[in-house]
Amino acid sequence: MPNAFNFNASPFDSLTPQEQRLVRDHVDVVYFRPDEVILDAGIAPMHLFVIIKGVVQQFDGEELVATYGPDDSFDGRALVAGRASSRFVAVEEVVAYALARQTVNDLIAANATFGALVFSDLGAKLSAASQRHSGNELQALNMARVDEAFVRPAHLVEADTDVVSVVRLFQKERTTNVLVRDAASQPPRLGMFTTNALQRAILSGRPLEQIAVGELSNYALISVRPSDLVGDALATMVRHHIHRVVVREGEQVLGVLEALDVFSFLSNHSMLITLRINGARDIDELAEAAAQITDMIRRQFRGGTRAELIARLVQDLNARLFDRAWQLIAPAELVAHSCLFVMGSEGRGEQLLKTDQDNGLILRDGYAPPADLAELCQRFSDALARFGYPPCPGGIMVSNPAWRMGATEFAQTTRRWLALPEGDSLMNLAIFMDAHAVSGDASLLDQVRDSLTQMAVDSDAMLARFAGAIDAFGGSIGWWNRLLGGEAAQLLNLKKEGIFPLVHGVRSLALAARLPVTGTVARIEALVQRGELSADTGRELTDSLHFFLSLRLKAGLAELDRQQRVTGAVDFKSLNSLERDLLKDALDAVKRFKAQLRYRFRLNAL
Repeated sequence: MPNAFNFNASPFDSLTPQEQRLVRDHVDVVYFRPDEVILDAGIAPMHLFVIIKGVVQQFDGEELVATYGPDDSFDGRALVAGRASSRFVAVEEVVAYALARQTVNDLIAANATFGALVFSDLGAKLSAASQRHSGNELQALNMARVDEAFVRPAHLVEADTDVVSVVRLFQKERTTNVLVRDAASQPPRLGMFTTNALQRAILSGRPLEQIAVGELSNYALISVRPSDLVGDALATMVRHHIHRVVVREGEQVLGVLEALDVFSFLSNHSMLITLRINGARDIDELAEAAAQITDMIRRQFRGGTRAELIARLVQDLNARLFDRAWQLIAPAELVAHSCLFVMGSEGRGEQLLKTDQDNGLILRDGYAPPADLAELCQRFSDALARFGYPPCPGGIMVSNPAWRMGATEFAQTTRRWLALPEGDSLMNLAIFMDAHAVSGDASLLDQVRDSLTQMAVDSDAMLARFAGAIDAFGGSIGWWNRLLGGEAAQLLNLKKEGIFPLVHGVRSLALAARLPVTGTVARIEALVQRGELSADTGRELTDSLHFFLSLRLKAGLAELDRQQRVTGAVDFKSLNSLERDLLKDALDAVKRFKAQLRYRFRLNAL
């Protein structure tokens, strides 16, 4: 065979050199004319085909279900099953590799990853892909620069400063060390006074206000540069048996790096951002912490952390960020008598890169809010915009009076959305169903939500109109076929084509079942437990959602790298063969789910 076989394409990139040699020895090049049937339903296939040139379409009966292009392979599942269930037709002249069935079986027996990628379902493919491509997150963090870690600000005192004054500084700045400048020494020198030195001062028996910290300071400081690697800085601490190093750029001291912060950084970088958020004294400091969230996401994702786990971290960080901002802006009494909540992907815990604000405020019945409530809410929306969350184009923010009201009024409003499911009411209802409390009294949100879920949902027409939004953006399979049919310049809006119909379909089933949970995966699990979804469908939808989130995050980070506005749109040309294969499977899962929803809610009758 030619030496041009692409072993970088999935699933062949999982093969060992010996297995690659087996492929070379047992593969042929075949040719098919336009409109020629390559494989028909009911036929026992003898080969696995890998397209070199041309386009092949797959039909179930008369329905077009998939399109394959160069480097795509088919039909591994038919090889394993012993019979093809679909018809594969050449759209144009097709040149392909044909790998003998026995060779494929030998490879499957020898290589479990190859077998999973050839014929398994989406979940098994994702698991195999994760095992192959997940990086070592700890290694990635070790390779981060020191200035990407939590470098604490340096606090400088003169050598003749008394110990009591320094202890007051410890308490005020919440630190355990200060740098000590000894200008009287020749040449002048820089030392460090720590809580360990404080113990020695106390045990000396002398009055602390009479002891100069310069007497007990350590002047043998070890320094690192901000461009040094975190792993190297930690190795330096271990080698010198110390707990902290000074970060310098030339003669300029930039701060202090502590071993505890390094360990926290290596185990969970989000912990450091949490510390900064909790310790922020004003909006400026919160903005600095918020700016680090995207870097954390980038590092975690490229270090091998799964997108769904990152989403959980981001939801927690954002909740802390919003809570702290609201506490800094709003009077304590207002915070105690209100509930600030977020909605949309933020509320569902599926937020990754920063998107538009979606939030609201519920006030306790009988509570008289401050006269400047509107100004306070506007300041909060402005703060979020500064953190990188742009205003919602539809005005779904606390700065809009329509999204801040008393608990009873809010409950009546949501029930009205439910009773009159038209236009904006349906949109508002869908958005509110994902609400998640982030600050204040969460029971106020529970009160409004309970009022909504207790209202009878017996109107099939209302449920059908609500669920009908799954078709708002057309069909993904049509997009896929147009793309491989020659419109490769298009970008795939993954939110419209995959994420929204999946999320809203699950949300519609949750509304019909009156489920109080908000996250899509939690809803899927609850629907499976109630028998509304089969376990296989539940797994397939969960796997598809996680893959969509991962692919969209990858695309969004690439846009940030190119200094472009983040859209999350997926460039088809940037996908490798495995990603194309997984995307086809995930979009097909959404297509089947939409068919199930049409039957469940009788959407075809609308």
